[in-house]
Amino acid sequence: MIQTVEAVVDADGQVRLLGDVHVSSPRRALVTVLEEPAVVPGEVALLAEAALSDWSRPEEEAAWSHLQPEK
Repeated sequence: MIQTVEAVVDADGQVRLLGDVHVSSPRRALVTVLEEPAVVPGEVALLAEAALSDWSRPEEEAAWSHLQPEK
């Protein structure tokens, strides 16, 4: 069975898998290096943290309260 898993290749050529791969014995693999830069898991959340920090204000809670389920 062919498995596909995302990975990051660093500047030294080291490959770090971002998911689990399960094989019963050694297998061949192909690595395709994409043009776009790698996004480390969690990095996007950290970058967005400052932009979203004002969402936790009481005014924001009130403005979006109509979308929350009744308690």
